[in-house]
Formats: sequence, C-alpha cells, structure tokens
Amino acid sequence: MKAKIVLEDGRIFKGSSFGAAGESSGEVVFNTSLSGYQEILTDPSYKGQIVTMTYPLIGNYGINSEDMESRRPFVEGFVVKEASRIASNWRSEKTLDVYLKENAIIGIEGIDTRALTKHIRLKGSMRAIISTIDLDDNNLIKKVKSIAGILGRDLAKEVMVEKPFHWNKRGKYKVLVIDCGVKFNILRKLSEHNCRVKVMPGDTSFKDIINERPDGILISNGPGDPEGALYVAETIKKLIGKVPVFGICFGHQLIGLALGGKISKLKFGHHGGNHPVKDLRNGKIFITAQNHNFCVDIDSLGKEEIEITHINLNDKTLEGMRHKKFPLFSVQFHPEHSPGPHDAGCLFKEFVNMIEVFNAKKN
Repeated sequence: MKAKIVLEDGRIFKGSSFGAAGESSGEVVFNTSLSGYQEILTDPSYKGQIVTMTYPLIGNYGINSEDMESRRPFVEGFVVKEASRIASNWRSEKTLDVYLKENAIIGIEGIDTRALTKHIRLKGSMRAIISTIDLDDNNLIKKVKSIAGILGRDLAKEVMVEKPFHWNKRGKYKVLVIDCGVKFNILRKLSEHNCRVKVMPGDTSFKDIINERPDGILISNGPGDPEGALYVAETIKKLIGKVPVFGICFGHQLIGLALGGKISKLKFGHHGGNHPVKDLRNGKIFITAQNHNFCVDIDSLGKEEIEITHINLNDKTLEGMRHKKFPLFSVQFHPEHSPGPHDAGCLFKEFVNMIEVFNAKKN
C-alpha cells in the first residue's frame, strides 16, 4: 500500500505502508539508536511525535513482551528505511508489522530517511502527517498546517497513570515516582537499589505525596513541553527540602522550572543512544541515551543555589544540576538507558546515597 509523509514546510516523502493503515500527525523527529526500536516505540516521551529511525533496517529481531517500556506504544507514527519482514531472535513473539497493526500505529518505509534526517537538522523539528488513505499532496499540506504543535500542550496528562500502583513492595527505602510518562526501566532500576516503589499520577497533590511518608521522590520523564505541566513544578517547589528529589529528563525540566529557570525548545532535539555528556564534578564522560525536544536554559538558574553538574559535549546544553543546600539533583539524559549505553546507571546509587544521608541527618 502506498503512503506519504508530508511536512509543514511542504516537503513530501513517498513510501510504502506497514503496520496500521490510516492517517496520523505529530511532530517529526529522528532517533539515532542502532537498536532498541521496541523500547523507543513504548517510551511515553514520544507522545505527540512521529519517530524516524536513522538506522536503515528496523524490525529484524521482532517484538517480545519483556522489553516494553510502558503499557503500550505512544508514538504517532514510525518512519524507517526498511522494515524487516523476518523476525529472527529466540525471544521474538511477533513481527514489528503485526505489533504496529495491533496498536493502530501507522508505519511508512521505503523513503530516504537520510534525506529526511538532514532536512530536520537544517530546518528543525516540525509538524508532519502520515497517510495511507489520502495521497493528494495539496490536501495533506492543508491538513498538516492545521494540526496543533506541542508548545504549551499538556501531553503528560495523556500518558500518566490514572491511579497509583505499587511496582515493588519490597525494599528498604520507600520511593514515590511522580509519573509524567515513566519508563518501566526507571522502576526496575529503583527496585534493584533496594527501593520499594509506588507510582503516583503526575497531578497528585503535595499533601497526598507527603502523607505517603516517602524516603525519596523521583520525577519521571515525559512528553512534550514541561510548561504545559506547570502544576507538577508547583508541587516540586513545595517538596524541595522536605524529601530527597531526583529528576530525569522531563522531570529535570520541571525541577528547572520549580527553581525559577526558563525552558527553551531545541532545534531538532536529542533522540538516541550516542550523546556525550561530561560530569563536571570529576571530568568523566558518559555516552548517554536521550529523548527530549526542550531544555533548561543554563543561564537562567541562580548559581548561588544551583550547581551545574553535567553538560552536553555536542551543543553545551544543560544535562545535570543539583541544589547546593537541599537534597535535590536531576539529569536531562536517561540513566536507566533501555535502549542505550549503561554508563550513567550509577546515578540511581547516588540517589539512594542521598536518601541515606538525609535520613541520617533527620534522625
């Protein structure tokens, strides 16, 4: 079946359909990961986005039930050079094509993904539409110009859980995860570090959080513009100093807002598993997994209270910070990887150490 992806600036790419048939729209971005397409599809941070994979062959090891990063895929569309018809892996349970069909996700293959990626790098991320049912160029250009962008939208509300749930009831430390679109591997990593983990919706009130008497709070990753979820930042303001807080990606941006920082939109974002980040405290370089289109303006933070701990070596954007007085730190990258390198997994231990120090002072 023929398919097209049309960008808001009028650029048109023709290809073939796989996965579900129909029409879908969102902001088109590219991801540079060589593998891990299943984790990328099920990362809630991609809500509102059409993902283009730069690696040319996707789907070759299939889909399995163990590597999901959330309850279902949240991407608006999936763009690849070639979708493998063969799923060759002992853990595979179904093909990528079948999985996308089951979840009503539209895929398009056979386009020049290198040209699309170069176009996004030059022009920036932009709105796009994928269609298998309307192939009229003029119609699609009109449609794509009428769809909403992601600035100011509260996409976190569309992916967060509706009710609290326990991920793990065994562990020394009680950690509440404030869910703005949390990846399951964050919950797995906390469990591995002797934490009993309870997930709370992102709009949970400060009172309800404190009444849980947590040892620590983790503010999760999530999709889109953090300024669409200012209610979470307001809750974070009240939590600072009362309990140790760790923020990841979207959670890092929300902490930045809570500390009085400003948010800016990157030209084409950071998406993939090969982003170099420097830890300014010891000079160590991490190769990190990243997925974000917004960042905290490094010059908007008060240096008398905030220490910059990590920077991106590609574009010098802020990748990590900590409070000089209170037990709070955050990173823009994904220390839980999945997919991506494991370099920064030590930050979960750093969070637990912060909890231990805070409890020792309190007692």
